[in-house]
Amino acid sequence: MEQPIAAAGLTKTFGDFTAVDGIDLTIEPGESFAMLGPNGAGKSSTMRMVSTVSPITSGSLRIFGMDPHVDGPAIRDRLGVVAQENNLDDELSVVENIILYGRYFGLSWKEARAKATELLGFAQLEDRADARVTSLSGGMKRRLAIARALVNDPDLVLLDEPTTGLDPQARHLLWQRLYELKERGVTLLLTTHYMDEAEQLADRLVVMDHGTIVAQGAPAELIAEHVTREVLEVRYPPEAEIDLESLGLRLESLTDRILIYTDDGEATMTELVNSGRTPSSSLVRRASLEDVFLALTGRRLVE
Repeated sequence: MEQPIAAAGLTKTFGDFTAVDGIDLTIEPGESFAMLGPNGAGKSSTMRMVSTVSPITSGSLRIFGMDPHVDGPAIRDRLGVVAQENNLDDELSVVENIILYGRYFGLSWKEARAKATELLGFAQLEDRADARVTSLSGGMKRRLAIARALVNDPDLVLLDEPTTGLDPQARHLLWQRLYELKERGVTLLLTTHYMDEAEQLADRLVVMDHGTIVAQGAPAELIAEHVTREVLEVRYPPEAEIDLESLGLRLESLTDRILIYTDDGEATMTELVNSGRTPSSSLVRRASLEDVFLALTGRRLVE
């Protein structure tokens, strides 16, 4: 199969504002790839260019070796798109949503009905086939949106914040469905604000900030490169004056605790106790992708 996505110097501007600033990006067949970044980082603008609904400003972009500007319809025939906002047809039943979408791709009524039955099984919505979309829970709607996006047997599925607003059970069920797609050889490109989701689903990922890629690689590689193996979280009374700089480790002071980045949290904790700097509470945890994300993009809230 051709390389699903290959971008070089990809740029998107809106007037004087640069949303995507000359990024290089390649995604291999069958890969699950995630884009992380704060709001306004350029993730959605990149997704819209890949989905061929927004023209590039400069640079190059090839989808399956084709030019989106010239070959938009041929590219869209091989894409499945799950938008961040619910764009299901509330006036139709669950099964009708899939059947009608299948007709857009040229399936006969018989083919569309057979495909809808198959996809409702995949999404575990067989018992809700005749229900109105408005009666579905948030998790059911997301599963239906993904099922509908698969009606054309796409080679590449784009998912923009697929589990936002879902409860943990619904998120994990959706993860299972996406993992099954990957096992079938479908290429996945997703944006997410959930770091655990990226760690679970992504073979590789990029962290974007202000329209640029600030890091890319496998989740484990990024953790090893940008943070330590463990993080020791300690709390001291507000009036306490404790010198932790002498540890010679990277520190991050938050409102309610101090993060100490270390390769051996227990050893660092022992050092604190032996030196008379015992915290009022402590926690040793494995460093995560969230630590990488915050180290690269900062903790300032971006609206």
